[in-house]
Amino acid sequence: MSAFRTLLVVLVALVSFNSYSQTWPTKPVKFIVPYPPGGTVDPLARLLGIKLGESLGQQFVVENRPGAGGAIGTAAGARSAPDGYTFVFVFDAHAVNSSLLANAGYDPQKDFASVMVVGTAPYAIATLSSKPYASFAEVVKAAKANPGAVSVGSIGNGTLAHLILVLAQHAGGFQINHIPFKGGGPMTQAVLGGQVDLGIGSAALLTPHVKGGKMRAVAVTGDKRAPTLPDTATLGEQGIPGVVVHAWWGIVAPAGTPRPIIDRFHAELAKALSLPDVRKVLAENIGMELLVSTPEQMDRFVAVEAQRWAKVIRENGIKAD
Repeated sequence: MSAFRTLLVVLVALVSFNSYSQTWPTKPVKFIVPYPPGGTVDPLARLLGIKLGESLGQQFVVENRPGAGGAIGTAAGARSAPDGYTFVFVFDAHAVNSSLLANAGYDPQKDFASVMVVGTAPYAIATLSSKPYASFAEVVKAAKANPGAVSVGSIGNGTLAHLILVLAQHAGGFQINHIPFKGGGPMTQAVLGGQVDLGIGSAALLTPHVKGGKMRAVAVTGDKRAPTLPDTATLGEQGIPGVVVHAWWGIVAPAGTPRPIIDRFHAELAKALSLPDVRKVLAENIGMELLVSTPEQMDRFVAVEAQRWAKVIRENGIKAD
């Protein structure tokens, strides 16, 4: 009888849980964006919030919690109640910060339940149109001729953009002068003003300036050319082997969030991301290639990314700004 009662309790709990997930959400849902308005994470969260609000009849409220390269808002998400009413929109720094920052405040794998890797996009390296570099191969040639004389700006020490430069220098046997900035805006202005020779950032950040004629893209970091920059060769095509790196966007929930709610949320996200207008905005404005991964695929993806970048940070003694 005791075993029967235990089974009955479990079955009742499962039915209640599944019923709860079907009625979810019954109140507004918070999307924490650990970056300021603008950029690429914020508009992604707002776009999906609008679409989910239309389909589910509840508000999806974006709360910007910027600071420490995304660590402050992400740590706040880790401390939130795991009730299905708080989710965090993360960027590629999610798998880097715990190795880079002594007090990041979270473990990307232990403190979160994965929901989805939404998509990826390559980074781009660009220079002012009046600069002499027509390709990254020419940048490497100049850097070898005068080590440290060529400068490249990024959005900060230990960011994925900076780590790409570290890998590229190892692979290509050259030395470049890395100049960290406090964000994509200041870095882009430094490139446009000629204060640095080149800048590295997401394709979404630099492509508008390339298409506007003010910058020239000299490389992309994907395994193939970017649809938004089809005439720009990859690093691999220009003699820098093995440096294939993508920016990525994902969504996580506090650890312990009920799986039926995550499954329901995932299904609704997948529906929103299948809409032609959403796909068009993400492709054209962000240059994103959609993945729409499962939670399990995101678990594996984050584990591989965290291990890869922890090794680069450790072996090169990289510290945060």
